[in-house]
Amino acid sequence: MNNEVIKFGIRLREARLKKKLSQGDVAKILGVYRTYISGLERGVKNLSLLTVQKIANAIGVKVNQLV
Repeated sequence: MNNEVIKFGIRLREARLKKKLSQGDVAKILGVYRTYISGLERGVKNLSLLTVQKIANAIGVKVNQLV
């Protein structure tokens, strides 16, 4: 997978843990399955810029903290 996708996943996980949110918490906020969040964090799922914005909003961080 693309190196940027892997970096995004690492940043997502770090930001999520800093906010003390589980993958399930984020999934519930976004209306997706927990396995989707897991895939993003592992860098095996690709996502759109709109999804990045939704995730940033869901965990309360700015987009530039994730990308």
